[in-house]
Amino acid sequence: MEISWHQSFAESWLERRARGRAPHAVLLIGPRGVGKRAAAAWLARHHLGLNRIPELPEYPVVVPEHADLRWIGPAEDKTTIGIEQIRDLVAELSLTSYAGNGKVAIIAPANVMTANAANSLLKTLEEPPGNTLIVLVADRLGRLPATILSRCQRIDIVPPPEAEGLAWLDRLRPGTGWVEALQVAGLAPLAAISALESMDAHERLSRDFAAVATGSGSVVSVAKAWAALEPVFVLDWLARQLQAIVTAVFGGPRRPGFRAIDDSVLGRMDRQNLFCYLDTINRLRAQPAGSFNVQLALEGLLVDLADGLKQCRDRLPEDGMRHLRTEKR
Repeated sequence: MEISWHQSFAESWLERRARGRAPHAVLLIGPRGVGKRAAAAWLARHHLGLNRIPELPEYPVVVPEHADLRWIGPAEDKTTIGIEQIRDLVAELSLTSYAGNGKVAIIAPANVMTANAANSLLKTLEEPPGNTLIVLVADRLGRLPATILSRCQRIDIVPPPEAEGLAWLDRLRPGTGWVEALQVAGLAPLAAISALESMDAHERLSRDFAAVATGSGSVVSVAKAWAALEPVFVLDWLARQLQAIVTAVFGGPRRPGFRAIDDSVLGRMDRQNLFCYLDTINRLRAQPAGSFNVQLALEGLLVDLADGLKQCRDRLPEDGMRHLRTEKR
């Protein structure tokens, strides 16, 4: 099924190709669930000149099987992309194209490359051998160094308007109640598909969040329960919750049904520290899995919430993480 909100992305890319101005290295950036990997697979099909190329990127994602395409992600049982993987990729890109149409390398998610892996890619990004296209995919800029960013053409993939997202989801699975799932997913339609399957967990997070914010819930108990869930799931939910709260505080459009706390609770919070709190959550999201103690990190976040965010800024050190992180030994 074609991803309708990729229309402008696809048209822009085809225009660049027609004018001979397509970049050799691109960074597809956007929140989870907007179809960045589908866009990367579509770019690969065009660059390699495959026979069946859809007008727009498609869901579900089908990675083309081709001798000149390499799709790099974390190795099995790993959470990062290591230097040996990138060195092997660089060596392979230097070889002659099998089919004669050039090569494509897709690195997803690029923001989990180790520092050494990212550094080993720099020269190839700046001067790719032959007719090579390198596509980096990232849900957030996170730990991507400036040297990587400066060598790529950034392409933002953003969620569609709510009405378009709902229409697309209704075509995908007619008769399904998508409204709440799409709101929980931050309007990212592909994320709404998985959100629909975990609405019970979303509702639990909302109840716990509200209980801690009102002082009726135990920080330690809630942190322990949340730590049993997938950390990415919990931190992404927290980030979207804070974004909705910030939007409401500063007069943006409200989305009923997603915010876990009402205006009376919000009124007791130190609103000046909302961005500080969101920044702390985002810094945690950018950390590699396994690099911090999840339960202690969640306890720190929930303590600030229970305190109405009054101490958030005062407790935030220069690196924003020291009071939350406990390195695993």
